[in-house]
Amino acid sequence: MTHDELRQLEGSRRGTLWALACLRPGDPTASDLLAILDDLDDQERNDTPCCDKPLELIEVRNSVSVMRHNSGIDIILEQTIPQPWRERFHQASIGSTRVPDGPYATDWDKFLNEWQREMLHVKNHRAAQAAPS
Repeated sequence: MTHDELRQLEGSRRGTLWALACLRPGDPTASDLLAILDDLDDQERNDTPCCDKPLELIEVRNSVSVMRHNSGIDIILEQTIPQPWRERFHQASIGSTRVPDGPYATDWDKFLNEWQREMLHVKNHRAAQAAPS
């Protein structure tokens, strides 16, 4: 997958997750958004070699280097964020304050924690959709 394709895919995912966040599990309008997420997951899976297993969130968290910036705050080294997580973070962080050397480590932690909440919200939507009426 090219960088532009990844940026477009993760931009679509981010917009869909934000739209889904406004809905309660069981809302019938969520089914279209869940279908979009399914399609995005399929696209990502089809572009990933069969032997590469996606990194778990804890592996992603542990792979990113944090350093003390001369301003006294902790920042992360973006180049240590594996793809597609780097692009996911970029999409979620558009407009965030940062120093030229890298994003704030607290923003990275906030992103990972929010990602967990978003994935739980998606799971709850899927469960509500699968539940008999």
